[in-house]
Amino acid sequence: MRRSWPVIFATIIFLCGTALAAGPATAATAVRGPTGALVWPGGPGGHMTTIPREGLANVTAQTVVSSTNWAGYAATGTSGQFTSVSATWVQPAATCTGSGDQYSAFWVGLDGYSSSTVEQTGTEVDCAGRTAEYSAWYELYPAYPVYFKNAVRPGDSFTGSVTYSGGQFTITLADVTAKWSQTYTQAVASAVRSSAEVIAEAPSSSTSGNVLPLTNFGTVNFTGATVNGTTNLCSASGVTEITMPSVSVSSLACPGNFSVSYTGGGTGWPPWPWY
Repeated sequence: MRRSWPVIFATIIFLCGTALAAGPATAATAVRGPTGALVWPGGPGGHMTTIPREGLANVTAQTVVSSTNWAGYAATGTSGQFTSVSATWVQPAATCTGSGDQYSAFWVGLDGYSSSTVEQTGTEVDCAGRTAEYSAWYELYPAYPVYFKNAVRPGDSFTGSVTYSGGQFTITLADVTAKWSQTYTQAVASAVRSSAEVIAEAPSSSTSGNVLPLTNFGTVNFTGATVNGTTNLCSASGVTEITMPSVSVSSLACPGNFSVSYTGGGTGWPPWPWY
């Protein structure tokens, strides 16, 4: 998969917005994703901009921020507040037109919204011309992502979780449809556990750090998102909706369900491409 740092600009509508992050796991040098490109799915966020409340439907006391490459929801708080995050999603299929390579990733993670580490796992679909490439990974940013060898197919149901206990993070990704799972445990220096996220992302280049063109993935549906073991994401503290160019994010419904849909068009700031 391929990940990138979200560049975001934030202000608050009712709560306070900050910056995001996401990142990969252990590797000393840059890793090549399924298409052979040096792609980095996930990584910390840059700048965010608060979206004016005017014109936003179904927005109550919830912060809405605009990012360059993250879309979804985050629960935000203070250091040590979050010990776990989990969600289920159906791997979307890509529409590859042959007009250049494109990338997308879908994941759950702790940290990265306002901190410099990210502990996360997810799936990816990239386009190498007209060929769709599917993969799965985990990442402990600022290390590079580690790709699993298991096959990923569109339509498969995935459950991902990140849990902190005893000074270590346990990352688990399970393909419920194909009946395989992967688990990895490691300590992460400087992790503050101040946020939990469920995100669709436009990955970045692992060489330039710039955001790469987004795959037309249609719609990804996230369900049952929880934080700290049993708290539904919709009732968690500091819930922030995150939007990015070329997608729309649905309202967050209890118990932690929402969708992110590709809209194309490349509108937003800065405009596509960012590489």
